Amino acid sequence: MQIRVGYELVYAFPQPTPIILALNIHYSRASDIVRPDHMISSPSIPVVSYRDIFGNWCNRVVAPQGRLRLSADGVVNDTGAPDVVSPLAEQHAIEALPEEALMFLLGSRYCETDLLSETAWKLFAGAPTGWGPRAGYLRLRPSAYYL
Repeated sequence: MQIRVGYELVYAFPQPTPIILALNIHYSRASDIVRPDHMISSPSIPVVSYRDIFGNWCNRVVAPQGRLRLSADGVVNDTGAPDVVSPLAEQHAIEALPEEALMFLLGSRYCETDLLSETAWKLFAGAPTGWGPRAGYLRLRPSAYYL
């Protein structure tokens, strides 16, 4: 099957503002791209692209003062098969995680985690816990499918 991917983002900047955008199809899907998802800006501005440590293509721009429209429209081939499920996934104690995994637990400076933490606790405080082979899997499944 073919999946159309893209976005349209419209901003109003009070002053020139540097931004980094990670919006492109991941490089691991390069052979599946039918029509590339190249970013278009209006007004036209210089774009510097690079790959981050996770393999994501990033676009670095300085948004001009005023209105900026960013868009992309691409097509990618996909099997349509659901993501692989690992029912034996384990939940590990934070203190048992390797150091290289800890950076994924940090709050984002782009998200007001202090304002969202109350909502997160309301949504997930009652989720299954535990350290057995299926506990991690059950925690990540949609609530409608809990056993």
